[in-house]
Amino acid sequence: MLNQFSRTQLLLGEGGMDALFNARVAVFGIGGVGGYTVEALARSGVGALDLIDDDKICLTNLNRQIFATHSTVGHYKVDVAKARIEDINPKCKVTTYKTFYSPETAEQFDFKEYDYIVDAIDTVTGKIELVMRAKEAGTPIISSMGAGNKMDASAFEVADIYQTSICPLARVMRKELGKRGVDSLKVVYSKEPAMTPIDDMTISCRTHCICPPGTARKCTQRRQVPGSNAFVPSVAGLIIAGEVIKDLCAKIK
Repeated sequence: MLNQFSRTQLLLGEGGMDALFNARVAVFGIGGVGGYTVEALARSGVGALDLIDDDKICLTNLNRQIFATHSTVGHYKVDVAKARIEDINPKCKVTTYKTFYSPETAEQFDFKEYDYIVDAIDTVTGKIELVMRAKEAGTPIISSMGAGNKMDASAFEVADIYQTSICPLARVMRKELGKRGVDSLKVVYSKEPAMTPIDDMTISCRTHCICPPGTARKCTQRRQVPGSNAFVPSVAGLIIAGEVIKDLCAKIK
């Protein structure tokens, strides 16, 4: 019967659509990369999505984050995402966590409950903890490497972490995961060398912070505020979604 996923079913078949409907995917970080991953998973018919992010939408998110509009500035990202997903696919079960993922908050999550995990967070400690928890639970995981300060959306590749090069974040992850005995990790990364953002204090969050008082992890606390755009993080997020869909559907063959 004709439905909103009929065009997708022409490619994945009924078995593929059933696999997606019965899948539960956790997306950690729903900013520039993770937001587009969530959007694609929802539009593909994934039946349950867990969204983990403690940030509120900021004016400076509008240039790249799919859930960011002038009307959503100041709202929690996970709340805006949930409303949008339910409007796209009312049958999708959305669970939200206003949580900054770290080793200290990892116990909140049972990784065995998920069919797939998406790592789209920024901190190395959080990413490593996610990978270790996923490996321990036997749950597939895909990680996003650096997408900031880049302009070439065509430079992204899907690879094992130990086959990556150039990306500074991937280099750190290779070293740290190697020390912990992790022998593989699927990642999306770019070989494009990162640009150095223009040091213009007239438009910098460092001197013109618009976050409300009490906001955790302000840009003023960063060593460098990265440059970004609409087309690089979104491509990384959509590539990740495609890998998740492919792997979930591969289980039925």
